[in-house]
Amino acid sequence: MVEIRLLRADEIDAVTSVLGLARLHQGDGFYLVAWHDDQPVGHLHLALTDPPELQDVSVREEYRRAAIATAMTAHAETEARAHGFDRMRLTVSVDNHAAQSLYRKCGYTDAGVAPKRVKGTIQIRTGPIDVDDTLLTWEKRLEPEGATTRGRE
Repeated sequence: MVEIRLLRADEIDAVTSVLGLARLHQGDGFYLVAWHDDQPVGHLHLALTDPPELQDVSVREEYRRAAIATAMTAHAETEARAHGFDRMRLTVSVDNHAAQSLYRKCGYTDAGVAPKRVKGTIQIRTGPIDVDDTLLTWEKRLEPEGATTRGRE
């Protein structure tokens, strides 16, 4: 059984030791962490931009293909709805077919934004990384759960 919850300050070291938290101090959102038997097995950052964006989605290798990323994505969608949003976005590598398949199954489609070429060294909290990629922007309309969700345009 996997539990998904907001990252607490007292859990940062445990999560960082196995997953890293590249966007921890980004300031525009929060991390959701998936736990199995008190062990962090996956996380994602939900940036509360307009529209909100899924970022830094990661599941430990030994826990992949167990629907953890799907469950975390659904939880993030619930959080976005609770913050009053009616859609969510993400970027995915043009070469990451596994992630594309996951997001398609979750209902994400092309947002009509031109692919973005990213090349160079990027400094993130966990250190510099070299990037040479093309990113696709996908979006999903979030259906209200129960109460009416106010849209943001």
